[in-house]
Amino acid sequence: MRQVSFGRIAGALAATTMLTAPLTLLPAPAMAQDKQFNLKISLWVPAQHPLFPAYKAWGESIEKASGGSIKTTMFPAEQLGKAFDHYDMAKDGIADVVYVNPGYQPGRFPVIAAGQIPLTFSDGRKGSAALDAWYRKYAATEMKDTKYCFSYIHSPGSLHSAKKVTTPADLKGMKVRPAQSTIGELVSRSGGANVQASAPEARDMLERGVADAIFFPWGSVFLFGIEKTIKYSIDEPLYATVFTTNINPRIYNQMSDAQKKVIDDHCTTDWAEKVAGPWSDFEAAGVDKMKALANHEVYKLTPEQISAWKASVADLRKSWAEGVTKAGVDANAAMGELDASLKKYGAGY
Repeated sequence: MRQVSFGRIAGALAATTMLTAPLTLLPAPAMAQDKQFNLKISLWVPAQHPLFPAYKAWGESIEKASGGSIKTTMFPAEQLGKAFDHYDMAKDGIADVVYVNPGYQPGRFPVIAAGQIPLTFSDGRKGSAALDAWYRKYAATEMKDTKYCFSYIHSPGSLHSAKKVTTPADLKGMKVRPAQSTIGELVSRSGGANVQASAPEARDMLERGVADAIFFPWGSVFLFGIEKTIKYSIDEPLYATVFTTNINPRIYNQMSDAQKKVIDDHCTTDWAEKVAGPWSDFEAAGVDKMKALANHEVYKLTPEQISAWKASVADLRKSWAEGVTKAGVDANAAMGELDASLKKYGAGY
């Protein structure tokens, strides 16, 4: 048998290593030849809001996964446009990634409005997962003008007011800022008057007496200074507001397949819960903070009072079903799927 020297073997191995090493250093999944993107992320909440660092972390994860070919820049506090306009900002390319409250445009997104019906969710984190897992089936049609990324809720909020309210009937004659369109319908059905204002405008509206009650999440009451304008809060998970993250489709379609995969991997139910989680915890902590305020009453409802709210919810479910049916969606199937998702994630009221 022919002898092969150790030196010749070592030299061959070294040459092989030199040939293959550069391949192992290439970034994945995005390659060096990919076009560079800097996505403008528009949030209408201030930089102090828990969503700001959550979206920042989301963007940093995208940058890392893309090998640096996709970067992000944050624009909080309505810098690029008003809260009511954010869906169209993604559609029209004013921003690349947006934070949307679908309830700001009543009737435009009827299916996802199921998540706005009172007494639906009991938990923000679990509820966000349940909502997103359910809505993905419908988002491609209902939000076809944009690339749907994910949806979520805040920790369930309540009614905060200048005078004590225990049932929907107490809203008669009151001026109320609703959290979203479904709550607005409840206020109207109860004989109250709706006063429209985005979250950043809410405190000024209450201070000027334009409204005397507001549906709002607990922690954000303090973030926006609303606690200075109210005296009573109902200690029940009365409602949640649904939110979506949407991407300008043209910017997404310009990306390479590898970059699209990075975005798709960050538009998941897991990421919905990750982004919403810190905000949910922040809002939930606001309940005890509110209870500690002097000259402020936080109170539970009696079983009879909760039954009165549930009666209103039954009417709102019927109204939701009518709107969804007009949009060509099987309302019974959609609501049944949402109820099943809530049960799966342990998120129902």
